[in-house]
Amino acid sequence: MDNSGFRIDEKTRQALGRVAVVMGGDSAERTISLKTGQAVTQALQSAGVDAEGVDVQGRDLLELAAAGRYDRCFIALHGRGGEDGTAQAILEQAGLPYTGSGVLASALAMDKLRTKYVFAGAGLPTPAFRLMTDIGQAAGIMDALNPPLSVKPSREGSSIGVFKVSSQAELEEAFREACAHDPQVLVEEWIEGGEYTVSILGSEALPAIGLTTDHAFYDFEAKYLSDDTNYLLPCGLDEPQEQALKELSLEAFRILDASGWGRVDVMRDGEGRFWLLEINTIPGMTDHSLVPMAAKAVGIGFNELSVRILMQTLEDSQ
Repeated sequence: MDNSGFRIDEKTRQALGRVAVVMGGDSAERTISLKTGQAVTQALQSAGVDAEGVDVQGRDLLELAAAGRYDRCFIALHGRGGEDGTAQAILEQAGLPYTGSGVLASALAMDKLRTKYVFAGAGLPTPAFRLMTDIGQAAGIMDALNPPLSVKPSREGSSIGVFKVSSQAELEEAFREACAHDPQVLVEEWIEGGEYTVSILGSEALPAIGLTTDHAFYDFEAKYLSDDTNYLLPCGLDEPQEQALKELSLEAFRILDASGWGRVDVMRDGEGRFWLLEINTIPGMTDHSLVPMAAKAVGIGFNELSVRILMQTLEDSQ
């Protein structure tokens, strides 16, 4: 990870004040959140920011917001309670500026099903899908959609509880596994083709990254643990295609009212069409993470990236 010599000046340090990097939490993504938070805390401190990492669990965030010890928050929480609008609402009510998207966009993006309703309603390309809440729906869903299918909890991240299935029996088993994480399970048609991710920083789309892995798909292990995942940067698309991908990603980001920073995940089928999968409003910031990788490609080191995300809280409070 590139923790370069980027430093802020004293005026900026004073403007930012004391910063809490909130991490950990109680979600299934707690371990990844701690990694993100620790990396961001180190980066901000190295850049000269008066930052402190704070592991929040239970009602700790309410207590932190009420204590008045901090001037703003860098949210490094992943999953429920931190990425779904809950933390954002607490901090907003307390008048404490925070990084990333607001309450509405955070809640929508965390809910993959509602995200797809928004995409479909706005006429944006997204794979055909169904909501599954009961195992008895399996036969009807297999008739309605073209397998193979993707099965995932609607409100989890980091590819937790995600399966690829091709038969009714596999769908039923995947549903049992996925609904252990969320009673609302999203089933969508699997797009065979290239997988891409576009990082958003402010109003800019950073270079797209192509993803290939020996796994069946870019799952939790491929994202955070495996060393055989290939990150293609340049992504392999020609310039007009990559520009089209960036524009689609920015449009999807805006449609969801997301802001600050984030990541848009997209598939490209064999006919060259792009299909939106989901938006991450608080992507990982670890040694396997994609946003720092994309930023580095345009000369933005990890320290500077962390500060630039944090600096958006000054713009929002003006």
